[in-house]
Amino acid sequence: MTTTGHQTDLLGRYRDSVLGVFGTPPLVLSHGEGCYVWDTDGRRYLDLVGGIAVNALGHGHPALVSALSKQAAEAIHISNLFTSVPQIELAERLLGVAGAPEGSRVFLANSGAEAMEAAVKLTRRTGRTRIVAAEGAFHGRTTGALALTSKAAYREPFEPLLPGVSHVPYGDVDALRAAVTEQTAAVVLEPVQGEAGVLDPGPEYLVAAREITRAAGALLVLDEIQTGVGRTGEWFAFQAAGIVPDAITVAKGLGGGVPIGALVTFGERVSSMLSAGQHGTTFGGNPLAAAGALAVLDTIESERLLEHARLAGEHLAARVAGLEHPMLHPVRGRGLLRAIPLAAPVSAELATAARDAGFIVNPVEPQAIRLAPPLVVTTGQLDTFVDALPTLLDSLEATP
Repeated sequence: MTTTGHQTDLLGRYRDSVLGVFGTPPLVLSHGEGCYVWDTDGRRYLDLVGGIAVNALGHGHPALVSALSKQAAEAIHISNLFTSVPQIELAERLLGVAGAPEGSRVFLANSGAEAMEAAVKLTRRTGRTRIVAAEGAFHGRTTGALALTSKAAYREPFEPLLPGVSHVPYGDVDALRAAVTEQTAAVVLEPVQGEAGVLDPGPEYLVAAREITRAAGALLVLDEIQTGVGRTGEWFAFQAAGIVPDAITVAKGLGGGVPIGALVTFGERVSSMLSAGQHGTTFGGNPLAAAGALAVLDTIESERLLEHARLAGEHLAARVAGLEHPMLHPVRGRGLLRAIPLAAPVSAELATAARDAGFIVNPVEPQAIRLAPPLVVTTGQLDTFVDALPTLLDSLEATP
């Protein structure tokens, strides 16, 4: 699918005005409704990426639109010199869905990276400075979060980064045990690695991580930025392991598209590590974002989207397996955070072909595409993509 003169003009203006850290995007989108988005030429696409696991309720969900409209008319921002009812209610609600024990607390921020920065500062309050993260990890682009991220292409242009961070093979319990000592401040892990290709080590990995960190007196910090807020079929992915971490970071789907992040600390001991004046944010926890997040959490509960995410994800995996196409391997992931592995490094070409056919998917790594659709996606909508997959793949094989 080629862009029209109108799209070409807009993308040219983009190149001339926006810092080129994202390259030039393939489309200019104008609006969305439910699980669909439209470009400025009026072409419709099934959004199977959901703003990279952000648009939990899809586009234009009435509950979110209503909550934001009401709050915008009352107060958008009041600064952190004061608080608001939505901020208090959101903190309480997050503690509830996280199953956090007495004495737990919430720091509200603006993004996942900012939540990770708060987590890094939390680890410093242990009196130790060494952090163990995982190979393949992605925790953000700010310098603190980047130090925990493992991809060399992201890190190397900005080194030296925060010292004392080491990376161990993801999912390898023995390697993790060997790396954690009494000098380790924290272990920071994603329950499922999204940017690495939706890699799931299974709940037993987090069980082992909890045992290892507790024995060494280190914190266990779990990055639930992509996996949280119902994405894997639980409120948070760590809950499938039956453990209690020391802290989690949250963002993406929490606001349903409104920028928000959070650090949740578990228990009085960890929650008391950061005291007045040791951290802060201007926009974090503002009434607008808090009201939006409350609407997202309430809607996930009222529309039973946790169960739906589990069932829809299982449906997708079974349908893809049923194709028995030689280019497809078994689907990875949990809930509605999934990767479809490919037999050849053609994910970028497949994503382009899918977009031309009206589907938005993410070529997360050369031999896999990632799907993180809105939690409201129907199995019928997923089926339209699965039904198109054989033709899309066959068209790649036919391309010289």
